[in-house]
This record gives sequence, structure tokens and C-alpha cells, in this order.
Amino acid sequence: MKLENARVLLTGANGGIGHEVATALMDAGASVLLVGRSATRLSAQCQALQSKTKPARVQWHDAELDDLVSIANLSRAAADWNCNVVVHGAGVASFGRLESVAPADMHQLLSVNLLAPMVLTQALLPHLRRLPRAQVVCIGSVVGAMGLPGYSVYGASKAGLRGFAQALRRELADSSVKVQYLGPRSTRTAFNSGAARAYADATNTASDTPAVVAQALLEMVRHETAERFLGFPEKLAVRINGLASTLLDGAFAPHRKHLQAASGAAPLEPATSNTPTHTTVP
Repeated sequence: MKLENARVLLTGANGGIGHEVATALMDAGASVLLVGRSATRLSAQCQALQSKTKPARVQWHDAELDDLVSIANLSRAAADWNCNVVVHGAGVASFGRLESVAPADMHQLLSVNLLAPMVLTQALLPHLRRLPRAQVVCIGSVVGAMGLPGYSVYGASKAGLRGFAQALRRELADSSVKVQYLGPRSTRTAFNSGAARAYADATNTASDTPAVVAQALLEMVRHETAERFLGFPEKLAVRINGLASTLLDGAFAPHRKHLQAASGAAPLEPATSNTPTHTTVP
């Protein structure tokens, strides 16, 4: 799709990646409906973007993506706005050994990272099917395709999102709606906790800037690429894991050892629920 013809619903617009994606889309000629939790932050972001272009090209809508009524309201607003591209960029983070993650936080993470994109896409499909061309882009993560220690919960949500995108892409193959999956590697944003950053440093994990992810997303919209992962050796690891996942088990020994050292040898007690904020996936 030509970006000047794109009317993009962008969830997670306030996040590090989301903010960069919104700016890149606007610079490329697209119109954007910014979606996030904070009306105050969305309004300020919208005003900043409107100051550089025609105000009608950027609007905002606050939504709670773990609430079905809020998602339904968002879908109606997006259809009324005549969106033709949906970018699922919102997410919540989880890092650490499984014993450290509170069940309530697992539930909330899966609701936002996996269930919300499924429900929002379902609600918008009747509208999208009526258009001559439409796209649904799921921003996932490489950890959803290669099982990285410390990301069992977060990785599960992104693996599920990838499975959803893959199956729906095939389900809609004879329609005007294209479904795509973008898998960034570690990205330098505030999404990552201090513990996650220390883990990345200790294991020599490479990372990208949000601008790299934003440009990759723009290319996917332009070329309607079905699936893309970012970074090397991450791309290779995804391929190997897809063919023979046990071959990678030994490669993650440094990651496992760092987790053990950081948390202590004894199993961690379950954490109390501390609901994370919505942002954009790394």
C-alpha cells in the first residue's frame, strides 16, 4: 500500500516504538489514529504532530485494551475514521524467572498482548473486508519465535500473536485484507526494565533503536511483506529454532546462568501483582 493512502490505527502510540512509528508514518504521508491509555499524553502527542501537518491527518482515541467494552468503542471509532491499516503495537512487559511473575500479571499481559489484537481485529474485519485494500500488522518479538530464558510469559504472548497472524493470513488469503507479523529484537526503549537491560548487557545481546523498527514497519506496509524478523544472529536463530529447536538449547546457557545469579539459587517467591503500564513491544 502506498503510505500516502494509508489511514493507520496505531495502538501503543505513546510507547518508545509507537512514538517513533507515528512520526515516521506521518513523515511518509500516512494519516494516523493514535491509541493509548493516557488521554493527556495522546492529546499532547497529537498536537505536536498536528503542528507539522494538516490537523485532520492525525487524531487520537484513548482505550483500555484489557477491557472488551473499550475495545468495541475503539473499533467503532476506527471504522468511522475509515482506517485501512491496523498496527497492533501496544503491549506490556514481563521479564524474569517464571516463579517471579504473579498470576494476575500473567493474565493482564496475555489480555493486552494477545487477546486484545485478536478481539480488535475481529471487530474491525467487517469494515476492513469492504475496503479495496487493507492491512493488519502485528508487532511481535523474536522471543516469540526462539524461546529465550527469562521471557517465558512475554514470549508466550508473542508466540501466540505470531500464530494468530499466520493463521489469519491464510484464512484471509482470498480477501483484500493482508495480515503481517513484524518481530523486532531487543529495542532501546523504556519498555525494558533495569533487570532486562542488565541481562542483555551480561549476555551481549544486540539491540536496535526505535527508528530501525519504525522503518521496518513502513517497509512492510509498503511491500505487504507477510513476516519479517529483525537483526542478526536473531534471524538465524529463528530459522534454526523453527527447524530443530533443541539445537539452540545449549546456546542459552549464559542467559540461564545470569537469571540464576541475578535471582539467587533458591526459587523465587511469586510476586504480588503490580500491573504494568501499556507501551509498545520491544
